[in-house]
Amino acid sequence: MKNKRGIIAATWILAVLPVVLCLAAFPFLPERIPMHWDVNGTVSYQGKGGLLGMAALSPLLAAMLFALPKIDPKKNNYRRFSKYYSFFGIFLMAFLLACDLLVLSESFFPGRISVGTAVQALVGVLFVFLGNMMPKIKSNFFMGLKNPWTLSSPDVWNRAHRLAGALLFLTGLAVLLTCFWLPPAFAFWLVGGMTVLTVLVPTVLSYVWYQRLSRQPNEKEEEN
Repeated sequence: MKNKRGIIAATWILAVLPVVLCLAAFPFLPERIPMHWDVNGTVSYQGKGGLLGMAALSPLLAAMLFALPKIDPKKNNYRRFSKYYSFFGIFLMAFLLACDLLVLSESFFPGRISVGTAVQALVGVLFVFLGNMMPKIKSNFFMGLKNPWTLSSPDVWNRAHRLAGALLFLTGLAVLLTCFWLPPAFAFWLVGGMTVLTVLVPTVLSYVWYQRLSRQPNEKEEEN
């Protein structure tokens, strides 16, 4: 119980911290701040009010993370991966906090940080974390690869998520190993292409695996 309370507290602290930091910094920010960087490093500026909207995303997502297990028809399955689900919430809040800090840093000290490299590193860490987590996720309607075949068969669900986890981990590792010497545009296409494969390949194979499993009883009956 103490661990659960500690995890909840840590999640909410990390979720609220971006709002607190942005409100504290808001009076001192220039009227227009950097909010978007394209793959070539070109910066787009917006009104500083956009930073508050970005910061508010963290508590909104935190509230959703705590609400989803309560409304999911497969809510009992969350108990089977609750530890990893909690770690995901903490990691996601930390990831969003890092993004907010990056914008604040560039608003006050433009050019001090290589934003492209920093974003690549953050995405790489995120993908490595998700790759490790994917095989632990049990069947539910909100997280993971949800299609008619994975949701209909626990075996297909587990196979698809083991494969997706491996692909995500390799993608994150590749991004981390190349983020300091490859241009951001290359990393963008690498992440984009690998993400498509991470979704597409397990989805196609989940259909194949489901069809094979569904034919097994019929094949046994024919043998008898």
